Amino acid sequence: MTSNPEVATVVILLAAIVVFIWNRVSPAIVALGVTIALFATGVVDFGEAISGFGDPLVIYLAGLFVVSEALDASGVTAWAGAVMTRLVGQKPAAIMSAVMVLCAVLAAFITPNGAVAALIPVAVLLAARIGQAPSRMLIPLAFAAHAGSMLTLLGTPINVLVSELAEENGARAFGFFEFAIVGVPLLVGVVLICVVLGPRLLPERWPANATQDLSRYAQTIAAEYQLSGSDHDVDEDNGIIEVVIPPRSPFLGDEVYPGMFTEDGDLIITAVHRNGKLLDHAELEVGDVLLLHGTWDDLQTKVTGGGILSVNEPDLIRRQTGHLGARAWISSAVLVIMCASLALDVAPPAIVVLCAAAALVAMNVITVPQAERSISLQTLIVVGGMVPMSIAIQTSGLAQRISTWMVDTLGGGSPLLLLAAIVITVLVLGQFISNLATVLVVAPIAVTVSHTADISVLPMMMAITVSGAASFLTPVATAGNLMVQGPGGYRFGDYWRLGLPCIALFGAVAIFMVPLIWHF
Repeated sequence: MTSNPEVATVVILLAAIVVFIWNRVSPAIVALGVTIALFATGVVDFGEAISGFGDPLVIYLAGLFVVSEALDASGVTAWAGAVMTRLVGQKPAAIMSAVMVLCAVLAAFITPNGAVAALIPVAVLLAARIGQAPSRMLIPLAFAAHAGSMLTLLGTPINVLVSELAEENGARAFGFFEFAIVGVPLLVGVVLICVVLGPRLLPERWPANATQDLSRYAQTIAAEYQLSGSDHDVDEDNGIIEVVIPPRSPFLGDEVYPGMFTEDGDLIITAVHRNGKLLDHAELEVGDVLLLHGTWDDLQTKVTGGGILSVNEPDLIRRQTGHLGARAWISSAVLVIMCASLALDVAPPAIVVLCAAAALVAMNVITVPQAERSISLQTLIVVGGMVPMSIAIQTSGLAQRISTWMVDTLGGGSPLLLLAAIVITVLVLGQFISNLATVLVVAPIAVTVSHTADISVLPMMMAITVSGAASFLTPVATAGNLMVQGPGGYRFGDYWRLGLPCIALFGAVAIFMVPLIWHF
C-alpha cells in the first residue's frame, strides 16, 4: 500500500496514457491493468476497484449497442441512409454536415452516447456508399454529439447539475434552451472544423470488417445474370445471393440447372455461372458460381451449413435492401419510446435502455445471439476499468490539488482569469476522467471562488458546462469517443489531431463568449 496516493495515481495515469498511445496493447487490457494497479497500491479499495463493472453507464452502453444493432438489422439504418443521400446528395462534405447536425439534435434529447450509438451504423453505411473510409466520418459524429449536448437542459446530466448548483447558490436556474445560446455557435464551429480540417487531419483507414455498399445489389445481380421477373425479387423476407463452390465441397459433381430447387427444397437455383458464361446445365466444378433465391433465413442456413462460400453475407445484403417491414416499424417505435422516456426522465437511463433492448429481443426484431454479438466487450471493459481512475483522482486529493493550484496561480483577483483557471482545469481533467466526474470535482471549487471574489456564479457554471463538453483528445474521454473507435479503426493518437482545434473553440467560447452573455 502506498503512503502517497496522489503520486501513485499520477504514475499509473501517465503509464496508462503512454501505453494507450503506444497502441501495442489492447485498450481493454490497459484499462484492467489500471484497475489492478490502483487496487494493488491501495489507492482504491476492492469495492471501488470493481465498481466500474456495475456502473450504470456500462449497462447503458450495453443496451445501446443492442438497440443500434436492431435498427441496423431491421433495415432502418439503410432506409435512413438512403433518405439522407437523396436529400443532401453524394458530396462527402454535405453528408458529413447532415450526419453531424442530426447527431447533435438527437444528442440534445437522448444524451450524446445514445445519439452516437444510434447513428454509427448510418454513418458507416453512408461512408461506404460514397466510397469514403469510415474513419473520416465517425470522429466528427462523436464530436458533434459533444456540441449537441449544449443545445438543451437535457443534453447531459452536467447541464442539470450546474443549473441546480446555480440556483442553490443565489443565482437562477438555466432555461431549457438557454444552453443553445452557446450551443449553436459551438455546433456550427465543430461542423466547420470537421468539414474543412477533417480530410487533412483524420486517417483514411478501413477496418477489416468495413461495411460494403450493397444498396443496389439486386439490380447489379439482375443485370449481370440477365434475370427478369421475380427471379431476383428482394424484400424484407426474400433475397438472392451468389455462392461459390470451393475445393472439397460435397456438392462437386452434382447436376444443376437454372430453375431447379436445392436438395432440401428451400431455395431455387436461378443461375449457374462458369468462367464468365451462363450455363443451362452443368455438373458442379470448383469455382462455379450459383445464384440462389429464397427466404433470408433459408439463405443464411444454407451458407452456414458448409460446402459453399457466399460472396456477400445474406444478413448484410438484407440489411441494405431499404425495405421497411414489420421489424423496422417495431424497432422504430421502440426507439421513439426510448427517446421520449429519456427526455422525460421516466426512469434512470440504464433502465430505459435495458428495457428497450429487452423489448427488441422479446419481439424477435433481433435474436439473442445477434444481441450478444452486437455488444462491444472491449468498450465496456475500458469504461468499467477506467472508473476506478476517476475515483482515485477524486479521493486521492489530486483533483483538488490541481484545481486549487491553478486558481491560486492564475486567479490574480481578476474574474476573467479566475474563469480561465476553472476552464483550463476542466479541459485538462476531462480528457482522462469522465466529464461528469470532472464537473463534480471542479464545480464546488468554482462556487467557492465565485463567493470569494464576489462575482455571479452563472458565468462560472456555464463555462464549466462548455468546457466539460470538450472531451476531444482521447478515446477514453467519453463513452461516445470510445464507441466509434472500433468501427472507425481508430488508434489512441488519432483523436487529438482534430480534437485540438475543437478544444480551442470550446475554450475560447467558455472564456470569452460566456462572460459577455452571463455577466460577472
